[in-house]
Amino acid sequence: MSRFQIRISPSFQLSTDSGRTIKSEMADSKVDTISRLAQWRIENFGSFSYKKSDPFKVGIWNWHLSIEKNRYLYIRLFPEPSRASKEQPPIARFVLRVSNAVHERSLRTSEDFVWPVDSSFHGRLIIDVEFLDLKICPLNGGEASSIWPGDGVMPSVSTQGTLRCLSRMLDEAIHADVTIHTADGTLSAHKAILSASSPVFKSMFDQGLKEKESSTIDIEDMTLESCMTLLSYLYGTIKQEDFWKHRVSLLGAANKYDIAALKDACEESLLEDINTMNVLERMQEAWLYQLNKLKKGCLAYLFDFGKIYDVRDEISKFFRHADKELMVEMFEEVLTVWKPV
Repeated sequence: MSRFQIRISPSFQLSTDSGRTIKSEMADSKVDTISRLAQWRIENFGSFSYKKSDPFKVGIWNWHLSIEKNRYLYIRLFPEPSRASKEQPPIARFVLRVSNAVHERSLRTSEDFVWPVDSSFHGRLIIDVEFLDLKICPLNGGEASSIWPGDGVMPSVSTQGTLRCLSRMLDEAIHADVTIHTADGTLSAHKAILSASSPVFKSMFDQGLKEKESSTIDIEDMTLESCMTLLSYLYGTIKQEDFWKHRVSLLGAANKYDIAALKDACEESLLEDINTMNVLERMQEAWLYQLNKLKKGCLAYLFDFGKIYDVRDEISKFFRHADKELMVEMFEEVLTVWKPV
């Protein structure tokens, strides 16, 4: 069996035997990432005493994992020293898994997280870090703010003035000329805004349809709150927390009313926080609304990152209701990543 050793000293030394190459060692340093999950696969831990991963980016920071083997196996997670980590130090809440061992905690400084695992690992080793939240810790001691979701770029003064006017038009129904019936209430809006935002709405008002004659639109598949969030998006006044809360409903509306930019924004948002609790639901949404990027992300999360084993209790129910073509795609993905032992 191939064996190799690393010694940490002022002059880093690497000794190999039995055909181990530097290329394979470099591959063992790579950390794969998807959404908020980072996975470090070490094919042969062997007699390593210390190993550090390549940098991997989650949020606005580059991170490293390292492992050190003495009496215990010590696993360390830390941000790469940089201007970003110095000026905007992170506060991370994450779950770390090694085989069946799980640890959840918050990390405030680069020296804060070292986890001793009272176990002996040999051969292949997989370390998962799933970031639950990432916040920027203000240097002045103020309240930390999450980077998920971000607030985007500060609009210009003129843009702020325009948005204030649009917000008043919506909130106060100034010269509103169309009524929207939702599942649990009614809202007032403006045909011009709706028509400029959606070709479907424009068609309703341009052609002799009932919406033009009655100046009403039935959107009974949305609640009053989620429909108001949709209007806030169309008027340019949406709040990030409202978008985050209603993004699945907004995705359905974006697809129904052909609002391409909103559909893309929802897909990107849903791709950011895939986890074992929602990946099957996200897969179904990706299939329903033809979101190829989200579908590929879910498939990669399940199969490339091995999370299919974490949802085995839910997968049978999922398959009973899933589209046959989607099941075929998932099976093909299994064949792609499966490697005979």
